[in-house]
Amino acid sequence: MNRLNKALAAEQLEITGVLPAVPSDTLHHSIRTIALISPAPDFWAHFTQSPEYTGNQPHPLDRWSRRVIGRIAGDHQATACFPFGGPPYQPFLCWAKRSGRAWASPVGPLVHDTQGLMISYRGALGLTSQIAATPGTNPCPACPAPCLTACPVGALGATPYNVPKCKAFLDTAPGSGCMEAGCLVRRSCPVGQNFRKPEQLAFHMKAFNPR
Repeated sequence: MNRLNKALAAEQLEITGVLPAVPSDTLHHSIRTIALISPAPDFWAHFTQSPEYTGNQPHPLDRWSRRVIGRIAGDHQATACFPFGGPPYQPFLCWAKRSGRAWASPVGPLVHDTQGLMISYRGALGLTSQIAATPGTNPCPACPAPCLTACPVGALGATPYNVPKCKAFLDTAPGSGCMEAGCLVRRSCPVGQNFRKPEQLAFHMKAFNPR
């Protein structure tokens, strides 16, 4: 694992969950462990120097993830899995919950023990070795839940996410704050403050609500 962690760190990636593979995962029978891969705090500066980002082609982050995580998988005799490119799609949300380090937040999206509501999974590695999981602590029970009231139009809160209402707000002048610096609900989470790079959040918001 030390060699794998070093290879991931060189690409500003980190393991954010480990879980045992089970038959229902429909992976190769030799895979015993699934390691979830997410951006590290300094990922954005690293990614923006890549040929995928500078090449002005569609879906640069997905293409970067395929190339980089795919190469790391090959170097470590692992199988690369991705949350895009389907259908069919791999059950990343279920894997995250099974890892014991991510839970449904009060507003619905997953919250991670160290990355909060900013958690994202760029891929996963299926490993043939068995690795013990290290569960984290759900930060929500002890939190005052600022996420429940952070949305200016109530599109994301205690009730199911109202996507049309959210996007309608993003297209207004007041919504430019979310477009330029990221969703206020996600930014309100006190966990994972070092994962909030405005340019990185704006990149994802543009992908979510292209104009």
